[in-house]
Amino acid sequence: MTSGAARPAIVWFRKDLRLADHEALTAAARSGAPVLPLYIHDDETEDARPEGGASRWWLHESLKALDASLAAHGGALVLRRGRTRDVLATVLRETNASALHLTRSCEPFGSRCEDAAAALCRDRDVAFHHHRGRLLFAPEDVVTKDGRPYRVFTPFWKACLARPAPPVPMGVPKFTDFASTDGVPLDALELQPSRPDWAGGLRADWTPGEEAARNALSAFIEERMATYAERRDGLRANPTSRLSPHLHFGEIGPAQVWHAVTHAAEAGNSAVRKGAQAFLRELGWRDFSYHLLHSFPALPDSPLRPEFARFPWRKDEAALTAWQRGQTGYPMVDAAMRQLWQTGWMPNRARMVVASFLVKHLLLPWQEGEAWFWDTLVDADLANNAASWQWVAGCGADAAPYFRIFNPVLQSRKFDADGGYIRTWVPELAGLSSRDIHAPWEAAPAVLAAANVELGGTYPGPIVDHAAARARALRALESLK
Repeated sequence: MTSGAARPAIVWFRKDLRLADHEALTAAARSGAPVLPLYIHDDETEDARPEGGASRWWLHESLKALDASLAAHGGALVLRRGRTRDVLATVLRETNASALHLTRSCEPFGSRCEDAAAALCRDRDVAFHHHRGRLLFAPEDVVTKDGRPYRVFTPFWKACLARPAPPVPMGVPKFTDFASTDGVPLDALELQPSRPDWAGGLRADWTPGEEAARNALSAFIEERMATYAERRDGLRANPTSRLSPHLHFGEIGPAQVWHAVTHAAEAGNSAVRKGAQAFLRELGWRDFSYHLLHSFPALPDSPLRPEFARFPWRKDEAALTAWQRGQTGYPMVDAAMRQLWQTGWMPNRARMVVASFLVKHLLLPWQEGEAWFWDTLVDADLANNAASWQWVAGCGADAAPYFRIFNPVLQSRKFDADGGYIRTWVPELAGLSSRDIHAPWEAAPAVLAAANVELGGTYPGPIVDHAAARARALRALESLK
């Protein structure tokens, strides 16, 4: 039942779970119609890709935070569960809505839902409104001279920077009236883990929601942006923004981040400006990934370079399990995978190393890694995840050459010189020196014994030899020719 006689304007929230800089919400509020905030949890439509476990935990907390924000303005978030098209048809009929406002998606399933929603609105004489907000630049606005999508990042980013800056962010709209209809309680969406409750590490490390997103951005700008360019590959002391899950769920918009960082750079010194430039480039990679997904919807499943469909990947469940559980015998790889399992996140440098290890040392399909990250990352983003895994595997856009194979020991010694990152996440190696901790199999037996390390006992030996794995990977690449 809606409040009053006026036909409401529905705002269909998806991955835009905020009030500020929300074009769809602002347009609905300005229309004068009562605003009906709606979220649909669809785990029934066949071609939907259900959220992974870590994302489901975050989504629960983010929806709770959004509902609290709406309540502070006199509204409430209506939750429904079911097939998107069926739920929308029901809500449009129940509420006699005058308009449907939504933020445009660039994901295949989201785009198909929008097409279905537009058709429903036409059939019911409901105004249908698309709005920007997920990206800095729309895919159709950044194309090559012949109208094709960019497949190399550097010219793509140059083309973005040549365009007008993203619109200045809007504040929280002024609401005059809200509408409502029956919904389900948040717990009915079944997003939280059941027994056993594995999300304790996520709760300890993260605070979802719009307010937390704004705080994270401010802390990054004030405390770490000046050192970002030099320290962003660091594994400890949180050198990055950790904004990725907030951006993924739309608790903060990319334009908000862009303008806050740009404003700080204009007022800052050369180090701040350098850090801002490097950081905005990473924000650009996010746009690049979405533009690729928009143009190549099969990106999460199929190699962008078609010859890699013939790549001789191995099937080795034991090796895959060892990688997933952080039991490969390579300390940096294991530290990163255990951090991922416990906290839902790992630094970007670690992501590149563990991804390279899976596809090149173990010769296992990149899709296996993409699926594991999808389930365990709090920032599991369809576009970023797929594009980045294909980049590491050498089969995507602007990809790292397949023959570039990270040596996990050298990476460990370079980016975790004192071994502190490894000691945090692989405590069974904590007694080893900073010299021995990166490759314990090279340490003398007496050194291992003194540190209470038993290879094959308290800690596994390497599941694959680096030199042999590298040679095998190069032979596999040669087979494509």
